Amino acid sequence: MLNIAIIAGGDSGEYSISVKSGKQVELNIDRSKYRPFLILIRGKNWNYRIEKKLFPIDKNDFSLTIGTKKIRFDAVFNAIHGTPGENGKLQGYFDILGIPYTSCDVTTSALTFNKSFCKDVVEKYGVKTAKSIHLIKGADFRPGEILEKLSLPVFVKPNNGGSSVGMSKVNHSDELEEALSLAFCEDNEILVEEFVKGRELTCGVICAAGKIVAFPVTEIIPKKDYFDYEAKYKKGMADEVVPAHIPTPVSDECREISTMLYRKLNCKGVVRFDYIYTGQDFYFLEVNTVPGLTKASIVPNMAKAHGWSFTQLISVLIDEELKIAN
Repeated sequence: MLNIAIIAGGDSGEYSISVKSGKQVELNIDRSKYRPFLILIRGKNWNYRIEKKLFPIDKNDFSLTIGTKKIRFDAVFNAIHGTPGENGKLQGYFDILGIPYTSCDVTTSALTFNKSFCKDVVEKYGVKTAKSIHLIKGADFRPGEILEKLSLPVFVKPNNGGSSVGMSKVNHSDELEEALSLAFCEDNEILVEEFVKGRELTCGVICAAGKIVAFPVTEIIPKKDYFDYEAKYKKGMADEVVPAHIPTPVSDECREISTMLYRKLNCKGVVRFDYIYTGQDFYFLEVNTVPGLTKASIVPNMAKAHGWSFTQLISVLIDEELKIAN
């Protein structure tokens, strides 16, 4: 029986979503193969809980002691959305300790977590992105200067983050300053990006038995103006159609682009690529290297449409990483 640490929580606005993802993994993991330990991480507090009692993780070797028994982990299932689990920080820690983990490595995690840097790299591979401006807190800029370079409407969002936390759509110039302030509350860097009209499509990609697999494409149809935090996680606020009702050639192109980016960005584990499809072109939005695994999340439904149960998805991720590690 393999000991698997499921890490969840983190230090971002996605903490509660990450905890839900971790609990779903713990609930659905194949217990005939793995012995799961849900480790909640927040700041310096890394704990495993049995009922109301907390057992701290020894950060010297990422081990757990319960009574007189010391537990070491064969692999880590990463369910932390945001920092420090999606931006490369924990990946570097586990690399130093030699413990395999189910998400992208340090370099890929750090690059893809930075939306602006990732867009620059993706463009070099021939995939279109929306026109944007990258702003750093404390730098000298005026809202009016932004609108001289970009056309309304625009999206304003934290440059390093996910789940649409701190994101706003700005339709009028007098809304921009408030949107910038909101985004800067979540991050020291923000991205202001021109709106691209089209259908929002997303594709999950995973490596299974050494072969890259692109899941069926999903279309996201928010009931609100755009796919914000509420639309993502409040029941009934968005329709997620999988497989998307799009022509086969469009679906094939989306999956081909996603597979290419998975390879080029040196991804591992399960990754989700988000796009706007204008009817002619795909515009890359972002890549999620630790996508949600809650009941409301997209990737488990993609896997189901592919013919995998949630338990199979978890097993593929762990088994592939252990094979790589060995």
